[in-house]
Amino acid sequence: MPEVWGRVPQRNKNFTGRQELLDRLRDGIAGQVTAVVPHALHGMGGVGKTQMAVEYAYRYRSEYEVVWWIPADQPVLVRASLASLAPSLGLPPATASGVEDAAKAVLEALRRGEPYDRWLLIFDNADQPEDLHDIIPHGPGHVLITSRNHRWEGVVDTVAVDVFSRKESVEFLKKRVPKGIDPGDAGRLADELGDLPLALEQAGALQAETGMGVAEYLRLLRERTAQLLAEGKPSEYPVSMTAAWGLSVASLNEKLPEAIELLRCCAFFGPEPIPRDAFSQPRVALDERLATLIGDPIRLSRVVGELGRYALARLDIPGRTLQIHRLIQALMREQLSGAEQDRMRGQVHRLLAGYAPADPLEPGNWDRYASLLGHITPSGIGFSERPEARDVCLNIVRYLAASGDFASARTLIDTFLDDWTATSGEEHPDVLSLRLEQSNTLRELGSYDESAKLSRKYLPTAERVLGRDDDLSLRFLRGFCADLRAEGRFQQAREQDEDLLRRFEEKYGTEDVRTIRTVNNLALDLGLSSDYIASRDRLHEAYQLCLSFGPEAVDKLTLLNVWSGLARAVRLCGDYAEACDLGEDAYAYAVEEFGPEHNRTLRTGRDLSIAWRRAPDLDRARELAEDVHARCVRQFDLDHPDTLAAAMCLANLLRTVGESDAAVELAEDTVRRYPRIYGPAHPYNHGCTGNLAIMYRVQNDPVTARRLNEEALAGLEPSLGRDHHYTLTIATNLASDLAALGEYGDAVALGRGTLRRLRALLGPEHPLALSCAANLSADLRAAGEKEEAEKLFQETEAAYTRTLGSDHPDVKVFLDGRHLDADFDPPPI
Repeated sequence: MPEVWGRVPQRNKNFTGRQELLDRLRDGIAGQVTAVVPHALHGMGGVGKTQMAVEYAYRYRSEYEVVWWIPADQPVLVRASLASLAPSLGLPPATASGVEDAAKAVLEALRRGEPYDRWLLIFDNADQPEDLHDIIPHGPGHVLITSRNHRWEGVVDTVAVDVFSRKESVEFLKKRVPKGIDPGDAGRLADELGDLPLALEQAGALQAETGMGVAEYLRLLRERTAQLLAEGKPSEYPVSMTAAWGLSVASLNEKLPEAIELLRCCAFFGPEPIPRDAFSQPRVALDERLATLIGDPIRLSRVVGELGRYALARLDIPGRTLQIHRLIQALMREQLSGAEQDRMRGQVHRLLAGYAPADPLEPGNWDRYASLLGHITPSGIGFSERPEARDVCLNIVRYLAASGDFASARTLIDTFLDDWTATSGEEHPDVLSLRLEQSNTLRELGSYDESAKLSRKYLPTAERVLGRDDDLSLRFLRGFCADLRAEGRFQQAREQDEDLLRRFEEKYGTEDVRTIRTVNNLALDLGLSSDYIASRDRLHEAYQLCLSFGPEAVDKLTLLNVWSGLARAVRLCGDYAEACDLGEDAYAYAVEEFGPEHNRTLRTGRDLSIAWRRAPDLDRARELAEDVHARCVRQFDLDHPDTLAAAMCLANLLRTVGESDAAVELAEDTVRRYPRIYGPAHPYNHGCTGNLAIMYRVQNDPVTARRLNEEALAGLEPSLGRDHHYTLTIATNLASDLAALGEYGDAVALGRGTLRRLRALLGPEHPLALSCAANLSADLRAAGEKEEAEKLFQETEAAYTRTLGSDHPDVKVFLDGRHLDADFDPPPI
């Protein structure tokens, strides 16, 4: 067996012939990507495309280190299946890093051929070539695709699968009917069934189970065929296949009627494996016959076994699933009236609702949600107006977002919205709940404009329809505050969050997890308003509350957000050593609970790298900054907010260690990209421009540095005012530019005003205030004002001794009479 073997269906022990096609497939797959498609005359399915791929996987498994099966008829399943391969490649599982991140990490590992370069991916039942365009990992391994779509013939090498040859049909039936079948009888049966493999499987299974002779089977088959033709019902499936299927169903119905009831039910799931535990939900309100069957586990086990013996279902006993061929599902549905279809579809929706865990945010529930994913769209549960059905839809979206698969979440949301708004109207609570998930998902994707438009439209609607203090209205307001931060409107966000916290406290109390989440957001607002002490105190109280609760009272993600936010606030207060201690603990917790690829882990790691840089512990800071940036680039696009923040963190680190050329290159690219996400006026854009200015001055280009800092200062003052940390950071650096240009009088004037404001804002011993004082003392000395310079120098030296200590690099730069640089690291929104 290969080192990794996963999700490949069980081999058909009766597989027959196809040797020429298998040889062609083996020869063609050397070109890396090969598609197995039906012959043009048999595009309806049932010709054995999937069985060909299964047989290839088993027959040539010794040639591969990894063989992985991926259901591809729904794009959302492709990512989930790829993500499930992650642990086998030594990568964090989807429960830790999220589906989207895990899938991207898998593709990257396969492209590199690390740790395995002999791999085989099988994408079963792919539809459009465009669906897999960005998914196929062009690396050292092989890709096999099965599809009913002949468009693949113009995209990759293809092997067309036709019905059996007559010789293959006869051989197959001789294997399938254990008591033996006369070759002549087998030939006549094959002729009646058009040599279609799926029809032959049905016929062989029925004869094997009942002992029915070929003559009797042919008589019944012809009678049923004539009946179908007389009915004149249009069908895209061959009459012979429909007749063979009908005989199997009729025979099993006589033997065990409950089996047909279960088969009808399974016809309204998706064609992917159905978890057996979905039929172990006796609390679900079902029709009497199905409820009775599900309530009797012994009877249910027999029914499932009979479906397998009659070849109407494929059973995976170890995996506890059953799977119905999509053609059999379609034939089963075709035999029911519209009313019966609606009834059975409703039962499937109730079964899915009963199987779905209550909390989609809990990583321990993600495996079960992943097994549901393939049945959401085919079952039509998104079209149901029943409360339990809509709850499943909302929770599957929340699961996808929590696990990091925001693209799939967005796709499902768009699908559900079309029908929900048409049937229930824009103001229905279910629709508003879905709109909230849509806004949150867009915000996580970095689509801040779209998120803000939704918040502004539906927040007033929710408040009017549900009331201002309804939980959904409050959550909309919390998202709206995040949109304000994304627009750079920090003060407005703070005012709204202060009001929101008051309302949460009045409704839920101070110790409710929803209140704690709001405290976390308000603390972020306080930090963005330069009130770092208040931010730290709020988070410290929230963190202690989280620790005082039992492990089930606060979800792990909320705890991590508070913990990492506290470490950031402590750093921004200037307590670097304590920030490192808190940050190291928070990062270790994030890696353990969520894995190194999860977006919250990456944000925690980025903050820790900054703290190490300030401390300083430059070797560890660089290693972590490079790792976080590389993971962000791999998992998100270059214009994603997390990627941009990681890039700026790394650029600042590179400048600190003296690699100014690399720092400038990365910073210039990042500064160009920031306005695409936040718009040209956002404070983060100007703060990053200030970082680039430092790098130009370090490269002995103070003219460009001055111009950039003046532009940044002009951009920040209208929105934040002069007495803001970001504005004063730029002013501190601009004074250094003026000094580098020999304009000491202007440098001193700017430095004096900036120092006065910084001391009032952050305190006289905050590191930024000390940097400004250190620079000003040097500029005063250069301007000839030696008495004032000496006094300020003595004050600053004493303050440094009390805070950072005499061995800190900042202190050494100060003592050498050189200028200190104040850089900017954008926090998360």
